[in-house]
Amino acid sequence: MPELSLNGVRIADTFAEAFDMAATGIVITAETARWAEIAAITVTGFATSVIGCGVEAGIDAVVPPEATPDGRPGIRVLLFGFDRKGLQSALLKRVGQCVLTSPGSACYAGTEGAARLKIGAGIRIFGDGFQTAKRLGGRRYWRIPVMDGEFVCEHDTGAVDGAVGGGNLIFLGRDFAGTLAAAEAAVSAARAVPDAILPFPGGIARSGSKVGSRYKGVIASTNDAYCPTLKGRPGSALPAEVDAVLEIVIDGLFPDAVAAAMKAGLHAAASVGAAHGLVGVTAGNYGGKLGRHHFHLAEMVA
Repeated sequence: MPELSLNGVRIADTFAEAFDMAATGIVITAETARWAEIAAITVTGFATSVIGCGVEAGIDAVVPPEATPDGRPGIRVLLFGFDRKGLQSALLKRVGQCVLTSPGSACYAGTEGAARLKIGAGIRIFGDGFQTAKRLGGRRYWRIPVMDGEFVCEHDTGAVDGAVGGGNLIFLGRDFAGTLAAAEAAVSAARAVPDAILPFPGGIARSGSKVGSRYKGVIASTNDAYCPTLKGRPGSALPAEVDAVLEIVIDGLFPDAVAAAMKAGLHAAASVGAAHGLVGVTAGNYGGKLGRHHFHLAEMVA
């Protein structure tokens, strides 16, 4: 496959293949920035892949007090699912178990859209009949009595159809430490792009997967073409000097957000790549057969 170059790092002339997803967002506030972060981290736990977790979720941005509905520190969280129905179920479970329970928390809509997903509309029954509703500025909120006062939760939030999941970059390096440093630089840059998240631990996946398996009923399995311990076997995509491979996966509310995050991550990794033994960068795709969104690395190098 033809290759390009960026800051001396080889860039494969290929594309990342991404998929349509349903998405939504919430803004979590608390008395302090620390407690807003705790609730946000908890609600996005076990949310790396829709394959096994039901949703993919992550922190999108810190929201300053002057931009939140209640004037307190906040964090915006984005959640992505296969469809609205599954996303609705996961949203109520996560807010109910992870935000309602977090000291001093409140939860508000984080995305707009004509289609709506329930938040307080579903969680209100926890109030056992003592909950009350209030309208402010055309928006409806629920006040649910809890032991530290009350949990304020907006009635619903917007559903975003046509969101994109699965943008990706794959980093090939000479050793683990250097490859991790390059991937971390990519994560920092990609996370600065609004409306996009990186759902894997620290934004990085070491267990990249391919579609299918030798085992019946398994829909995804290890991406053996990029496993360094399998170099030299038929199908390996790794040159001899590569001993570590890491991947970042990006979901976005819009295709442009995924493209911008991928570009930022690519340039950030390449800028430190030479110093850390980064050999090359590529992307995962399925020949264009499964996802209609194709993000070409050549366009990002320019």
